[in-house]
Amino acid sequence: MLAYLLRRILYALPILIGVNLLTFTLFFVVNTPDDMARMQLGIKRVTPEAIEKWKQQRGYDKPLLVNGAASGTGKLTDTIFWQKSASMFVFDFGYSDDGRSIGREIATRMGPSLAIALPTFLVGLVIYVSFALLMTLFRATALDLAGVALCVLLMSVSGLFYIIGGQFVVSKLWHLVPISGYGGSGYDGGMGGFKFVALPILIGVVSGIGSSSRWYRTIFLEEIGKDYVRTARAKGLSELRVLFTHVLKNAMIPILTGVVVVIPLLFMGSLLTESFFGIPGLGSYTIDAINAQDFSVVRAMVFLGSALYIAGLILTDISYTMVDPRVRLS
Repeated sequence: MLAYLLRRILYALPILIGVNLLTFTLFFVVNTPDDMARMQLGIKRVTPEAIEKWKQQRGYDKPLLVNGAASGTGKLTDTIFWQKSASMFVFDFGYSDDGRSIGREIATRMGPSLAIALPTFLVGLVIYVSFALLMTLFRATALDLAGVALCVLLMSVSGLFYIIGGQFVVSKLWHLVPISGYGGSGYDGGMGGFKFVALPILIGVVSGIGSSSRWYRTIFLEEIGKDYVRTARAKGLSELRVLFTHVLKNAMIPILTGVVVVIPLLFMGSLLTESFFGIPGLGSYTIDAINAQDFSVVRAMVFLGSALYIAGLILTDISYTMVDPRVRLS
């Protein structure tokens, strides 16, 4: 197991370098350090001297990838790419272009993101699996057909519609919960703060019913036709017991493939949801950084997302050994 983990971590390093290089290239194809300086200083009446001073203070006065004026390893290390990227591999994200600590911002904003993402994930998982089992139990009936039609309908609706429609109906018409205000003057934390995340959680769960339940239903239908299920029925077991004792247990590996990978990404927040509801999480932090052309924050969030996704894949492989003893990692 230890050798497997070490190998996967070593395999991850080239992937992280490639993702970082791709992010760097894409960002500076459409932006230059001068554009970033103008954005931060104000486009109107900014002098060339002010731009050069801003670039020198933040390390953007160096070449992008290769420094032809340097010698030896300095050709690669005395560049914007190296100096902005090397420290990330020890999770030192440095400072944003406005001077704030990125690591501190991530630690602060992780809580609001988890306050939405974690309940959405847990509640949604229970609802999706239960609904899929219900459709499987009544397969090839009118109830199953109605369930599949509902899933297809929900899948066909844009996620943006759920957000705007939910805000209009629940907040504007019914006045049940506020649209925004998380962390503001009216936010008192604890259960009192639940009203600020209740609607985003509800929208997150509802918007995922269609695709997730239909996928779980496909998994269960594949298992329901196997020999061990027929054997269990021949022993006189009820259909409910067959589903929950045998089918659900044997379907855990494909379910874990989708579930465990998502867990590390919960920390990254939702870009749309946090932006529309004014929640100061990591998703809105990323959107704000893109709008402000803050490369330091953008590359930190992309790097963190890639690292968490790779960690999710490793956790998925490890979880296989827990649900299926036949699987061995070596």
